[in-house]
Amino acid sequence: MTHTDIEITAELVRDLLRDQHPDLADRPLRLGARGWDNQLWRLGDDLAVRLPWATAAADDLLRKEHALLPPLAARLPLPVPVPRRLGEPSRRFPRPWTVTTWVPGTPADRAPVTRAEAGEALAAFLTALHQAAPDDAPVGRFGRGGRLADHAEGFARQLATATELGLVADPEALRAVWEDAAAAPAWTGPPVWLHGDLHPANVLTADGTLCGVVDFGDLCAGDPACDLASAWLLLPEEAAARFHRAHRPALDTATLRRARGWAATQALSCALIGDAGTRGRPGGKPTWGPPATRALHRLTQPWPPPENGTPC
Repeated sequence: MTHTDIEITAELVRDLLRDQHPDLADRPLRLGARGWDNQLWRLGDDLAVRLPWATAAADDLLRKEHALLPPLAARLPLPVPVPRRLGEPSRRFPRPWTVTTWVPGTPADRAPVTRAEAGEALAAFLTALHQAAPDDAPVGRFGRGGRLADHAEGFARQLATATELGLVADPEALRAVWEDAAAAPAWTGPPVWLHGDLHPANVLTADGTLCGVVDFGDLCAGDPACDLASAWLLLPEEAAARFHRAHRPALDTATLRRARGWAATQALSCALIGDAGTRGRPGGKPTWGPPATRALHRLTQPWPPPENGTPC
């Protein structure tokens, strides 16, 4: 992570608004969150200001989200932070920034899903999002949405590290999940729109179910299995079963196999970030560990399930 050299304060954010969007500058302002790439400042009751404060890629991700998300957001059944204004780099702050709608809720890594109807909510969201993307849609960063087998080296490295740290109860079972997923037939449909980073910290909950999805900086096109992995990371077993019954079109076995592989590598990554957080290391997030541990446990259970069971 590369934190910006400029300290982001309420005074700075208000000055930026006065310079470029003065009609918003007098609204109440308070810090909302410090994410992986951006800081989020709540602006009044219904807006938020997002400013990059870590990672060099954050600028391009904000611009991409500002350009591509609004037309997609109109068809999504869950609230998302729709970009409303763009702030350009200036002497005060040499990076772009945006004003978006505010989406209330608590990240699922802090308030996990507990209600079974969340399965239908996630299915409706991904069914609406996963429509054919245009030819000029962006390709996923880090190979997200691409060929799962291209991630074999990274998976092996993560598995070895997580095993050494005691984060994986059955490494061989998880390796078998990965190998089966990497050997599954590839996606043959058109590239579809993907969120690209659908882990628990980017999904909001209220009263035990989903109430919003945030951080579309990794919006891209590719294999829907990359996003479908979220069923293992987000949902309890009963909700996951309802997700797979509700998803349209019905998910074929090859797609489910690839989704399990994506879930395995995403869960390992989150487990390692969670462990770093518990050890107080830079970039670590302790709340990412528990949902990753639950996902790793479920992934290593016998699969495919008995007839009429859940594919998770």
